[in-house]
Amino acid sequence: MKTLYKYLSVVLIATFVFTMSVTLKAGNKDRTGQAGATELLINPWARSSGWGSANMSKVRGLEAMWGNVAGTAFTGGTQLIFSKTQWLKGTGTDIMSFGITQHVGETGTLGIQIMSMSFGEVDITTVANPDDPQGTFKPNLMNFGVSYAKAFSSSIYAGVLLKVISESIADVSAVGVAIDAGIQYVTGAEEQISFGIALKNVGPKMQYSGDGLSIRTLISGQTDLSTVEQRSASFEIPAQLNIGAAYDFIFPKDYRLTTAGNFISNSFSKDQFSFGLELSLKDYVMLRSGYTYENGMFNDILDAENTNINNGFSAGLSVQVPFNKEKGSYFGIDYAYRESKAFNGTHTVGIIFNF
Repeated sequence: MKTLYKYLSVVLIATFVFTMSVTLKAGNKDRTGQAGATELLINPWARSSGWGSANMSKVRGLEAMWGNVAGTAFTGGTQLIFSKTQWLKGTGTDIMSFGITQHVGETGTLGIQIMSMSFGEVDITTVANPDDPQGTFKPNLMNFGVSYAKAFSSSIYAGVLLKVISESIADVSAVGVAIDAGIQYVTGAEEQISFGIALKNVGPKMQYSGDGLSIRTLISGQTDLSTVEQRSASFEIPAQLNIGAAYDFIFPKDYRLTTAGNFISNSFSKDQFSFGLELSLKDYVMLRSGYTYENGMFNDILDAENTNINNGFSAGLSVQVPFNKEKGSYFGIDYAYRESKAFNGTHTVGIIFNF
């Protein structure tokens, strides 16, 4: 009966992912720019960023909370990650991220992640004084996520993630919620084959509100000024479907070469394909690289068909020192670079504790 329950749960999650995915208008370039909360599409973690996020079928531990939440089920004990990203270096945009995953029960894992995106100080100007700033304000974007994943067998892993999305300036803000769901399947004599599917950022529309949308004006027929609130239009969040696979080439003396590919179906922009390689030297040093392709990316940056900055070359490096190899405890430092046609690319540095 327990076995039946486990597999029934997996089937229900898979059905949810498939049903929701077929309802999305994915890969529609005509909807580009119509979604909000697009910070949800930015990977804040270094290891998976170095692949170009090609490893969504094989992502493990805390970083799976962004990619494919099912992968958090591989956390054997406790994992902590601190990460800082210089997004499009030269723009002054920084992303600070923190997360923890904890193994609970026999086969479950709980996870928490926080991502905060800041843009520095922006001058406050008015129509009457466009060149004379009246102080400054700080825009802030923050995402908070809580996840639960479970190993249903030695081959099947599944998980769900609830996100709270917050966007604000001094006097205007918006709050939303979204759900991710994912499944990973591992097979092979040495568990060297991985498949994964993840549906991300499914949730209701968001809308801005606050005093910043109010103005003092005269209403027809009155002589005194009145406060009038303007209603902002609601907007959708950028739902996304990922389908990926990976294969490990395992060599003697604990050397490994992993190839991975991922298809990304975007509901508000073009579909993408990402491919990546990772070379592991006894899990002490890991080198990885990836490439993300979409139609129109080789056109001039001002061309209407070149619509997404999240494509092109990526690379990463990880160095980790084991505390206890039998228990899988280690400390690691990660770095990732992502190419961008404008500015000086995106750079991510992370520190990971696994114990």
